[in-house]
Amino acid sequence: MHVTLVYVKVKPEHVDDFIAASRENHDNSVKEAGNLRFDVIQQADDPTAFVLYEAYESEDAARAHKETAHYLKWRETVADWMAEPRRGVVHRGICL
Repeated sequence: MHVTLVYVKVKPEHVDDFIAASRENHDNSVKEAGNLRFDVIQQADDPTAFVLYEAYESEDAARAHKETAHYLKWRETVADWMAEPRRGVVHRGICL
């Protein structure tokens, strides 16, 4: 299993916009072939901090996600809302 945790810090004035755009990306991502899980999580003590938890059956399925229209739309839409560059960390799922 191919798991990526994407750490995102959003400008305070764009938190609600980011949530709306990420919800749309989530709704489409969970329908992708090979997607096992796609969570958008907001940090409780810092509403500008988010983690996207993306689990795919394989690295190829995760790579295909980055070519979808909904991901490309999300990436372009949220780019200027980031307080700092997002950071993706790839993991190997063991016990899920």
